[in-house]
Amino acid sequence: LIFTPSVNLNVSHEWGADMDSSPSMSIDKLLPALLECFGIILCGYIAGRANIITPTQAKGLGSFVSKFALPALLFKNMVLLDFGNVIWPFLWSILIAKVTVFVLVCVLTLIVASPDGRYSKAGLFSIFATQSNDFALGYPIVEALYQSTYPEYLQYIYLVAPVSLMLLNPIGFAFCEIQKWKNGSNHQQRKLLIVGIVVLQVLKNPIVFMVVIGIIAHFALHRTIPPFMAAFVDGLANSFGGAALFYLGLSMVGQLGKLTRSTVVTLILLITAKLLLMPLICREMVDLLNNSNTSALNHSSLSNYAFLYGVFPTAPSVAIYAIYYNAELEVVTSGMVISTFLSAPIMYVSAWLLTMRWMDPQLLMNSLQNVSFNISIVTLVALVWSITVMFLSKKFKRLPHMFTANLFLAQLLTCIGMILWNFVVKEDNFVGQVLTFALLCTSLYSTFVWPGMLSLSLALIKRFEDVKVSPAVFVIAGWGIPAIVTAVLLICGVKSSDTIDSAFFYGKPQIIGTTVVAAFSILLGGSSLVCLSRGSWTHSDQSQEGNSAEDLMTEIEPDNQTLIEPITPSGDVNTGTLSNEDHLPGICLWLLLDNVPGRLYLELQFFCAVANYGQGFLSFALFGLDKHLIILPFKKRLYSLWCRKKQEEQPQSDLPEEIRMTCTQFTKYHKDQCFQDIVKRRRCGKRTAVDSFLGCELVQWLQQVGLAQDLGEAVLYGTRLQQGGVLQHIMQEHGFQDNRLYYRFMS
Repeated sequence: LIFTPSVNLNVSHEWGADMDSSPSMSIDKLLPALLECFGIILCGYIAGRANIITPTQAKGLGSFVSKFALPALLFKNMVLLDFGNVIWPFLWSILIAKVTVFVLVCVLTLIVASPDGRYSKAGLFSIFATQSNDFALGYPIVEALYQSTYPEYLQYIYLVAPVSLMLLNPIGFAFCEIQKWKNGSNHQQRKLLIVGIVVLQVLKNPIVFMVVIGIIAHFALHRTIPPFMAAFVDGLANSFGGAALFYLGLSMVGQLGKLTRSTVVTLILLITAKLLLMPLICREMVDLLNNSNTSALNHSSLSNYAFLYGVFPTAPSVAIYAIYYNAELEVVTSGMVISTFLSAPIMYVSAWLLTMRWMDPQLLMNSLQNVSFNISIVTLVALVWSITVMFLSKKFKRLPHMFTANLFLAQLLTCIGMILWNFVVKEDNFVGQVLTFALLCTSLYSTFVWPGMLSLSLALIKRFEDVKVSPAVFVIAGWGIPAIVTAVLLICGVKSSDTIDSAFFYGKPQIIGTTVVAAFSILLGGSSLVCLSRGSWTHSDQSQEGNSAEDLMTEIEPDNQTLIEPITPSGDVNTGTLSNEDHLPGICLWLLLDNVPGRLYLELQFFCAVANYGQGFLSFALFGLDKHLIILPFKKRLYSLWCRKKQEEQPQSDLPEEIRMTCTQFTKYHKDQCFQDIVKRRRCGKRTAVDSFLGCELVQWLQQVGLAQDLGEAVLYGTRLQQGGVLQHIMQEHGFQDNRLYYRFMS
C-alpha cells in the first residue's frame, strides 16, 4: 500500500450529489446473508477439525456437490434464463477484466518463477486469480443485495462463471499439461496429446457439460422444464447451497498449516490480484464499455455490481486442480482460506458505502483521522514489542536484520507522527504542524523505501557473500531519500487550506512525491526479488537433500550468532521483505487522473489508512513472536504443564479402552516394522544422535500399511499412540501432528 492522498471532500460537490442518489441495493439483508454463509462454513470447519467427518467422507460430499447438485442448478437456470434482459456489454466487461488479470498474473509468473515449475505455476496462479466462488458464496450475497431492486442481476452469475470455466481455465490447464510434458521423458508422444487432454478435461467437466445441455434445452423447451422432471431437478438444485458451504468449511481444515515463509509473498500478491485488482478492473471496464445504457442509475448500479462481483473469493475447485497436477498446493489451499475470510469484510464495507446516502464531508474526514489515530496507538504497542524482541535476540547485529530494524524504527516514528498530528492539526500552530508533518512524512516515506532496500540487500548478500556495499550506504539512502522529498515539499509546496488530512497537506505536489517514492521502491524491490529468485534457480536441487539432520539441529538448538544470516537456496530468509506499498501500486494515480473520485475511492482511502498506520502488525506477526526467545519456551512450559495434569488426572491404567487397544495392537504387531521403515539415526546437537522420525512420515506409513484409511484417521491414530506413551516429541513441546516435527518411540 502506498500513502494514498485523500480527496479534498470540501470541494467535491459531484461526489456529494452521487451520494444523494437512491441506493440500488438492499444492505439490510446483507449481514444476515453473510452470517448465514459463514456460519455454515464454520460448522463444516468444526466438523472437519473435530474429525466428526473424515477427509474420505468429505470427498464424498464434495463429489455430490460438484457432480450432481451444481450441474442440476446450472441446468435449471440455463433453461429458465431470460436472454432478453441481459446487458451484454456488462458480460464483455467482466470477461475482459478476467482476461486482463489472467494474462497479467500469467506473464509475471513466467518471468519471475523458476524454470522447474514455471508453467504449472503460471496456469494455477492465473486460475486462482480469476475463478470466483460464484455459486456457493456469491449467489446468496447477490440475492440479498439485489433481489428487491434488480432481480435480473442474479442471472449474470450463471452467465459469467461458465464463460470463465470454458475459456480461461483450459488455458491454465494447458500450461499445467506443458509442465507435465516437460517433466516427462517421452516428449514427442506427450506433445501430441496435450491439446487432446485439455479438450477432454473441459468436456468431462460436469459443470461445462450441463451448461451446454441447458442452453440447448433453453431453446428446445422454450424456457420451460417439463413437469415430470421439474421436481427432480429442483430437489438436486436446492440441495446445493448448504451442502456447498458446508463442504467449503471441511476443505479448509489444516490448510493454513501448510503455509511457509517462502510462499507468503506469492500468496499476498495473488490475494491482492484477486480481491483488489480484479474488482477495480471489473468496475472500470463496465464504466468504459457500458456507455449505451440510457439510465444513469442503472449504469452506476452495474458498475457497483461489477466491483462486488470481483471481490468474490477464489473457488475451492482450484485446490482440486492443484492436487491433480501436484503443484503449488500450499499456496492455493492457504490462499483459498484467506481470500474467503477476507472477502466478507470487504464486501460488507463496499456495500455499505455504495448504499450510504450523502454524508457531511467534514464528518468523513474526521472519521478517517480518527481511524488513523486509533490504529497508530495500537500499532505503536506492537512495534515497541517487536523492537524489544529484535534487540533481546540480538538479531539487529546481523544482515539483513540490521535493515529490518530500521524499517521497524520508521514504522514506529510514523505512528508517533500520526498521534502527534491528531493534536497539532486542531490547533492554530503552523510551526507545530510543519514540524509534525516533517516527522510523519519522512518516516512514512521511509517505510516505503526500506522494503526496497531490504530486497536489494538480500540480492547482494546472495550474489556476494562478503557484501561489497557498506551498510552505512543503505542507512543513508533509506532515510536520506525520504528526507529530501519531504524537504522539497516543505520548501516548494503550498499548504492546502481547510484540510486536516496529512496526506493532502501540500496538495498535488505531495501526491506526485508520494507516487515517485512508491514507484521507486516498487521497482527497486521488484527487480531485486526477481534477481534473487533467478539467482537461486541453480541451487534449488540442493535444498532437497540432507535436510533431516539440519532441521533437527535447528529445532533443538538456536542458530549461532553471525554477521550475515544465511539464505536458503530458495532465496528465503528469516526476514520480512514484504512491502506495504506492494498491495496497491500507484493508487494515488486515481486522484491525479480523476478529480471527482466516488465512494469506492473512499473505501480504499480507509483501507490505506489502516494499512499505512497498521503495517506494524505485519512486523509483529513476523518478528514479534521469536521462535527461540518466546514461542518454544512458552510451548515447552505449556506442554509440560498439560502433560503433568493429564498424568495426574489419568494414570496409565485408566486410559480409555480405544487408546489402550490401539497402543497394544501397534506395539505387538507393527512397531518393529515401523521402526525399520521410518526411524533414522539423526544428529541432535554436536555430540548426540537420536533415533527419530517425522510426524508426516508416520502418517504416510500408517496409510500405506492400512492402519488408517485417510489423513484424519492417521493423525488420530498417532495421537492415541502419544497419549498412550508409545511415542513422544523429542523435546516434549508438541502433540502429534502431520508435520515436519520430530518424534521418537519410547522404550
